Amino acid sequence: MAAWESLRINLDRLRSDIEALSKIGRAPDGNLTRHAFSPSYEEARRWLKGRMTASGIAARDDAAGNTIGRVGSGTSCVMSGSHIDTVPDGGPLDGAFGVLSALECARVIKESGLNPPRGFEAVAFVDEEGHFVNCMGSKAMVGALEKDDVMTAKSPTGSVLTDFMTRAGFDPARATEAKRKKGEIAAYVELHIEQGPVLESIQRPIGVVEGIVGLIHSDITFYGEPDHAGTTPMDLRKDAFTGACEFVYKARRMALRRGTPRTRITYGIVRSKSQASNIVPYEIYLRQEIRDTDQALVNRLVKASYRLAEKVAADYRLTVKYEQASGIKAALMAPHVQDTIDNAAKALGLATHRMPSGAGHDAQVIARVADAGMIFVPSEGGRSHRRDEWTDWTLLEQGANVLLQSVLRLMHAPG
Repeated sequence: MAAWESLRINLDRLRSDIEALSKIGRAPDGNLTRHAFSPSYEEARRWLKGRMTASGIAARDDAAGNTIGRVGSGTSCVMSGSHIDTVPDGGPLDGAFGVLSALECARVIKESGLNPPRGFEAVAFVDEEGHFVNCMGSKAMVGALEKDDVMTAKSPTGSVLTDFMTRAGFDPARATEAKRKKGEIAAYVELHIEQGPVLESIQRPIGVVEGIVGLIHSDITFYGEPDHAGTTPMDLRKDAFTGACEFVYKARRMALRRGTPRTRITYGIVRSKSQASNIVPYEIYLRQEIRDTDQALVNRLVKASYRLAEKVAADYRLTVKYEQASGIKAALMAPHVQDTIDNAAKALGLATHRMPSGAGHDAQVIARVADAGMIFVPSEGGRSHRRDEWTDWTLLEQGANVLLQSVLRLMHAPG
């Protein structure tokens, strides 16, 4: 057995990091929100870089705002990471667990004195949650981020990305310079909580991800007329809200009928312009999200939803506008990386389960330029994207050790 096969992560150190990061951006009422480039995010970035440098890890920010720590030599590297931005009122593990586990792997490798053929990089990708641009950091790294994407991006509340980047010390016009050269990333492995109930329900500690869903966000707005709610008969109204409700109901039925068990359709943002109870709703905005592991199916469902919106608008004597706002393509994980994760887990005596990811991750973006894989650990109660998401410390330790051993195998692999 090679000496590195006996290496393990330090749970006390990882736990301390998770607890410390979970306090950055947390309000007195328990709300944890860290949007990309916000003051709380920049505080978290400074903290992370401090943890890296304190361990002798070379730390830097690239032009897009990704935070990177590197150990080892070699022209290529094995990379691991995730994100430290959160959804509004999010939890302490989504993204952060993967970043801090990658940091812990870097520390263990540094302390071991190993010098494998490949280096190792721990990365916190910026704006994975898409407050401004979905998976902005990983897209920049693979060359899939356009300058116009950065210069025109706004949050759902109207915040301007360029303003936030500039205040954080980044030049928005240079964000695309974060693109890495071909061959620099030999392999990528991301550790994440499952964010669903499958592993817990089957009592398996490790999930090996086979593929990640693609998703498309669309902005859909129904327009009617702002008539008086008391004097306008029901059959003479051009009620945008009623039309929008009919559309959402029928779109859900369409997704259930034409999709697969992995298809998801969601309307997470709904806004009415009138904001008055005595005015017929005349402008209703919806943010539509459609997901599936079959990208072609996602594309078909999006187009079908637009046709449905037009039909419903005509039925209710409304007009409708729609456009694709953002998206990320579905991706299969590299078979040999899946096998590496599987073998690492089994060497640690841990059972695995092959499964898809219903959530989007930076891994599916990095998969465009490197062999990629993902490791899941169970989520307590299947909960995520909420303040009470959690996973037992023993399971977190097991996942981090599988990550470490997977990374070491890939760093020592021939080729």
